[in-house]
Amino acid sequence: MKNTSPSLVRLLLSSAALLALAAPVAAKKPAPAPDSASVDAKKEALVQLAILLDTSNSMDGLIEQAKSQLWKIVNEFNDAKQDGKVPVVQVALYEYGNSGLSVAGNYIRQVLPFTRDLDRVSEELFKLTTNGGDEYCGAVLQHALDSLEWKANPKVYKAVFIAGNEPFTQGPIEPNSVCRSAIARGVVVNTIHCGHQADGENGGWRTGAALAEGRFLTINQDRAIVHVPAPQDDAITKLSIELNNTYIRYGKDGMRGCANQTAQDSNATALKEAGAAVQRALTKASANYKNSTWDLVDACKKDGVKLGSIDKETLPKELQALSEEEVQKVINEKATQREQIQAEIKKLNQERETFLAQQRKEKAQDLTLDEAISTAVREQAASKAGIAFQNP
Repeated sequence: MKNTSPSLVRLLLSSAALLALAAPVAAKKPAPAPDSASVDAKKEALVQLAILLDTSNSMDGLIEQAKSQLWKIVNEFNDAKQDGKVPVVQVALYEYGNSGLSVAGNYIRQVLPFTRDLDRVSEELFKLTTNGGDEYCGAVLQHALDSLEWKANPKVYKAVFIAGNEPFTQGPIEPNSVCRSAIARGVVVNTIHCGHQADGENGGWRTGAALAEGRFLTINQDRAIVHVPAPQDDAITKLSIELNNTYIRYGKDGMRGCANQTAQDSNATALKEAGAAVQRALTKASANYKNSTWDLVDACKKDGVKLGSIDKETLPKELQALSEEEVQKVINEKATQREQIQAEIKKLNQERETFLAQQRKEKAQDLTLDEAISTAVREQAASKAGIAFQNP
């Protein structure tokens, strides 16, 4: 981008958890942490979203929108089902067009591969900065297609969302051929032009989306996200913080995970005008918020990690002296508390949605990033992967 503008995306999440387990006196090697991108195929359906953000000079507004609305995008799947299974979302993140990146690498950086660690996604979104830029859409699309672990299963909704404001056709790799190869692999490419629709069409953004069976969308990256406050907001965000007390850190990633959960809560709270804290709370109350790599409750309940495989020294001090049976009791208690708090958040959100339905007025004509992605996600996930959405 060649001119300088406001903020783009406010995203993601915070992490906290506390516990782990005690191994017998005979030293056991700690089991490797479960894959943060893992999915239980018997209970869960998979959604893979790759978000490619232009971080050249004029894209500050885009990044601000992403930071604040990550949670809202993920929440689109909270009440959805595919063949009776809950869709869970893996997110991958790229930045491109930033002069601080390697020219030899076409100014592209894979920030994160596919992951379910949404707190980590939020953390990385808040680190993004803008700088200079030559934006090569074809090159970043090709990198995302070749480097990410896309699932071959046709029931998996796989989509790229690439956002920027320069011509789509810039750079050494012709983007239209990349878009054709993407849809041949079952990956939909949605293009989001930050600016006027005519400029996006003339710059090739519409053509790229059409070739990959995606949506061409235009957004105003400088439009402020407006959150309509509801009477339930304060109670929901308070319960979100209380949820953190149900997490038990363990393993080499335990301290980092706990700290990051709290940090992303703070980041979301700072974006109060955009309603990020409420949307983050709704994510934390859903199946999409999974922290098996550092939280003992998720590790045992969702990934079947055995207590005897946990390095005792990585547990909170108050648990290290307990027997395995006593630690299991604590895990069960924390799991029950978590379910109760999550249920209360969902109940309050139902009341909140009823209130908002009465308050909504005519929407502004210009879309923001979250609205653009949500529009495409619902339509494509339903038609291509058979995912049914409960709420409009």
